Amino acid sequence: MRTAWLMVVAVAVASSVATAADRRPNVVVIMADDLGWGDLSCYGATAVQTPHCDRLAREGRRFTSGYCTASTCTPTRYSFLTGEYAFRRKGTGIAPPNGPAIIPPGLPTFASILNDAGYATAVIGKWHLGLGLPPGPAWNDVLAPGPLEIGFDHCFILPTTNDRVPQVFVEDHRVRNLDPADPLWVGDAKPSPDHPTGIDQRSRLKLDWSKGHNDSVHNGIGRIGFYTGGTRARFRDEDLADAWADETSRWIEAHADQSFFLFLASHDIHVPRVPHERFRGATTMGPRGDCIVEFDWTVGRVLETLERLDLTDETLVIVCSDNGPVLDDGYRDDAVEKLGDHRPSGPFRGGKYSVFEGGTRTPFIAWWPGRIAPGVSEEIVATVDLGRSVASLIDAAVPDAAFPDAVDISAALTGNGPGRTSLLQQDNGQSGRFGLRDGKWKLVREPTPKAKQPAGPRQPPRDALYDLDADPGETTDVSARHPEVVRRLAAELDRLTKPLAQRAAPPEAAARPRPETVTSPRA
Repeated sequence: MRTAWLMVVAVAVASSVATAADRRPNVVVIMADDLGWGDLSCYGATAVQTPHCDRLAREGRRFTSGYCTASTCTPTRYSFLTGEYAFRRKGTGIAPPNGPAIIPPGLPTFASILNDAGYATAVIGKWHLGLGLPPGPAWNDVLAPGPLEIGFDHCFILPTTNDRVPQVFVEDHRVRNLDPADPLWVGDAKPSPDHPTGIDQRSRLKLDWSKGHNDSVHNGIGRIGFYTGGTRARFRDEDLADAWADETSRWIEAHADQSFFLFLASHDIHVPRVPHERFRGATTMGPRGDCIVEFDWTVGRVLETLERLDLTDETLVIVCSDNGPVLDDGYRDDAVEKLGDHRPSGPFRGGKYSVFEGGTRTPFIAWWPGRIAPGVSEEIVATVDLGRSVASLIDAAVPDAAFPDAVDISAALTGNGPGRTSLLQQDNGQSGRFGLRDGKWKLVREPTPKAKQPAGPRQPPRDALYDLDADPGETTDVSARHPEVVRRLAAELDRLTKPLAQRAAPPEAAARPRPETVTSPRA
């Protein structure tokens, strides 16, 4: 009997080990909003402490050349999920409150490819990629297409961004807690002459506006756009981070026995900056600094959940941001007045809305205990590449048409090889304003304003060149000294911005030796 019992135990243990070994890793991407390269203490900030992000950076790989590909939220999120530069698709500018779904069902996405590979998939947090068919969302009915039509099994999202209406959660296909007797209406104009706005209610607002953000008022804060109804469904700004952290813990726990992909899209530190009461005064920088601490707390909640469920060794966690920082973005919240010596963009020029480095170079940390060696890397990595790279890590099938602008940076993420050689950066929409980083060189293209065009042939755009090794702040245009570099990068930018069907392969001469990865203790 004893021998038989030992054989049963041995088989059970072997089966358990085999199951653990065969399981594909979980993937959690935590995307901050408007978080700058210099906003975390692991990137050199001293006015704010971010111990949970610091832990990931210390135990994982912190990238000094981590990027998103656009300097505003909607296009970055589009590129992150589709692996395609957002300027290629019309309608990828900042999505309005009533905007329809931007990513069409059937287009391969990060979520759909992992879902097809057997992963449970969820998006929790800020969406801002539109919902429903044109002309826009049916707020009181089924909200589709949306996340569930492009590969996610579950969503618990803010439809747009919190300075835009409405302040409600969408759970899967419907507004959560919506009372049919109090229908939700969302529009671009005042629904009635006596509808209260941030202009006529200004003296009673708890957060004043500096520009715009003065349409409908909710929770004492003016917003962009108008809405009525949906009273029971509306949330309190102070509770956003808690609601998403709680939902994240519940969802991970419910899927702890299978491989999962979670896109956790924090609203911190986007305006309106209204942290929970327990974070108020956490820094000397006012609400913006306090929201950085709240974001770090969110990262800590995820780590706490993974540890409690014994999932840390089988989970890849990536922390990134959707674009660079901004101070006054429409509200008077002391972001400028209380900045002190803090440098949100670190040593870089620009921020949100800009194609200079501060607009798209952001915190980027990859953590996977036992699989990612701790260190600091100068390899170029970008959020547009994550779908293709994770698919490579888990050996998932990728359709030929998927992720057309992405490259496989999985070796860079794990510290075993190179990242990108170059990266295109855009601002919002289809402005024609681009940046192209290639090694130490950065080409910045400014389109010639149409209104200033003289009669005759259209003038070419102006291309400036910066040496990021010598001038990381992009203060000195060296295009006149290096015309051959300008010609080469301008030609490559022209090639990259052509429609995909017309784009040729890069010339043979473009291939150059790569520098070795740098692993210094501090950037």
